Amino acid sequence: MKHLRTTDPDVYGWVQKEMARERDGIGMIASENLASPAVIEALGTPLTNKYSEGYFSKRYYGGNEYIDQIERLAVERAKGLYGAEHANVQPHSGSQANQAAYLALLSPGDTVLAMSLTAGGHLTHGAPVNFSGKLYRFIHYGVRRDTERVDMDEVAALAKAEKPKLIVAGFSAYPRHLDFAAFRRIADEVRATLMVDMAHFAGLVAAKVHPDPIPYADVVTSSTHKTLRGPRGGFILCRARLAKAIDAAVFPGIQGGPLDNVVAAKAVGFLEAAQPSFVEYQKRVLRNARQLSKTLADEELSLVTDGTDNHLVLVDLTDRCTGGEAERRLDEAGIYVNKNMIPFDPRSPHDPSGLRIGTPAITTRGMNEPETRELAKAIAAVVKNPSGAVRDRARALVTELTDRFPLPYTYVGHAS
Repeated sequence: MKHLRTTDPDVYGWVQKEMARERDGIGMIASENLASPAVIEALGTPLTNKYSEGYFSKRYYGGNEYIDQIERLAVERAKGLYGAEHANVQPHSGSQANQAAYLALLSPGDTVLAMSLTAGGHLTHGAPVNFSGKLYRFIHYGVRRDTERVDMDEVAALAKAEKPKLIVAGFSAYPRHLDFAAFRRIADEVRATLMVDMAHFAGLVAAKVHPDPIPYADVVTSSTHKTLRGPRGGFILCRARLAKAIDAAVFPGIQGGPLDNVVAAKAVGFLEAAQPSFVEYQKRVLRNARQLSKTLADEELSLVTDGTDNHLVLVDLTDRCTGGEAERRLDEAGIYVNKNMIPFDPRSPHDPSGLRIGTPAITTRGMNEPETRELAKAIAAVVKNPSGAVRDRARALVTELTDRFPLPYTYVGHAS
C-alpha cells in the first residue's frame, strides 16, 4: 500500500485502523465474512480500468476479449456450482440482483407476496422505505406467534386472496429452513412466479448442507459474500426461459457496465466454493451455530424459534435491554454483532428488541465449538450485566482468542 500511503495518508490511516479492528476483534455479524487472499487480490487488479457494457461477445466497447473470458468463467462456475440453467454475475449487490429480478418479472403496481421485515425479511422484500415497497404492491406473510416460524397456511391463504404475480421466499434474519417445495405448490396454485432470495444461505446451499431452492424456484437471487465468502456483490440464477429477460433487466435495465474486477473476484469465489474444503467449512459453520444457540439458551437468553437450522441466531432481548444497547456494549468488548428486529417487535428498527449473531467469520478464522461456547458465554454476560468489569473480561477473552486464531492470511499492506 505504499502508493496509497504516499498519495492519501488520511485514507491509508483509516484503512489500517479498519484492518486492525478486524484483526483484533471478533466479527459475528451474520451477513459478514472474511474474503480469501485470492478474492482480495482479484478485487485489487487493474480490471477496474475496463468498461464492459453488455455481455461477453456482445459488448458496447472494444478491447473486451479477456474480460469476456473472465465473465464467461464466472457464469459457468456459478451454473456448475448450483446446477442452474442460466446465471448473471453482473449485479453489484444482492439488493440490485433483487431489483433486476423484479424489473424482469413485474410491472409497477404488481402484487408481490414476501416475508415481512419484522418476521425476518429484507428491505428489498417490500419495505415501504425501499424502492421495492414504492414501486410494487407488496403483501407480507409473517410467522406464528406460538412458534415464530413461517406459517405456510397463512402464505397459502394470502396467495389465494391476493393472487400475487410473484412470491418471494428468503430472509435476512430467520434462523430456520424454508419449505421451498411448499412455496412452489402455492405458486403453482395461483399461477405466480417463485423467486428465492438466498443471499444469506448461498454458501450452505453450495456445500449441499442446506435445502436447495434451485429445483423449485424460477429465479434465485443472491449476494456473493455472507456464507458464500466471496467479494461484495450479487448474482442471479434462473430458468433458461427467463434468461433473456433477466439479462436485459440487469443491463441496460438497472446498471451500466459491470465491475470487472469484482466479476473476476466472483469467479474466484465460485471456484473456492466448489472445493471439498468448503463443504467441511460450511459443516463447521452449522456446528458452531448450533453451539452458539445452545449456550445462549443455557445462559438464559431467549432465542427466536428456540434455536437455529442455519448460520445465524436471533436473540430476543425484550426483557433485558434494547438491541442497540447490547450491540454497543459488545462493540466495546470487541465482539461485533448487530441489532435486529424480532417477530412482533414493539420497538423501532432504529433500536429494536433483537440481536442477530452469526458464525461464518469466526469459523473462517478457525474457531470451533469450544471457542464458540466461550464467546456465547461472554455475549450473554455482557448482555445481562452492563458493568465495565464484565466487558473487560469479555475483551480479555477476545484478545486471547484473536491471538490463538489470527486471521488465516495477511492482506497486502496489513497493519503489523
